[in-house]
Amino acid sequence: MRLALFGGTFDPIHNAHIAVAREAADHFSLDRVLLIPNAIPPHKRRQTSASYPHRLAMVELAASADPRFTASRLEEGQAKSYSILTIERVRTELGAEAQLFFLIGADAFSEIETWFRWRDVLEQVEFIVLSRPGYAYDVPNGARIHRLETLDLSISSTDLRRRLTAGEAPRELAPAVLAYIRANKLYI
Repeated sequence: MRLALFGGTFDPIHNAHIAVAREAADHFSLDRVLLIPNAIPPHKRRQTSASYPHRLAMVELAASADPRFTASRLEEGQAKSYSILTIERVRTELGAEAQLFFLIGADAFSEIETWFRWRDVLEQVEFIVLSRPGYAYDVPNGARIHRLETLDLSISSTDLRRRLTAGEAPRELAPAVLAYIRANKLYI
């Protein structure tokens, strides 16, 4: 089993997230990609705009785009969403023979040494790093990385929230996700 963990606030999940997951699944022959909304992300200074249940529901809708995608509740709850704890839970469920990847943007990967138990994270997974044009980052000793450089996506959840608040219907959102946002009056 080749499985990638793809976590984020997904506030909201958008087409670039899905494109990244699909490209990683295709390029690295992944059997499954877990889309994991963070309940309480430890590195974010601001609270999410949408609640965890709403973000999970949007991820479930977006995950239906590809049978390899699964929305995951692994980080549901009131505890901070530390990646190593999620990785350990998946490893316990799948066993040592599963090949685990961690799908991450270059900007987040550049901060890996600030993560809780970051050395343990490096030991447990291989990284698929979405590299952004002109963005340089250091690779810590022991990190096993694969670069995903085939996409140039510049969609920002912050910008999407601003546009949604202004009453726009951004094309960067899947129609089912946009309909959910409208029906639940999110980001207004």
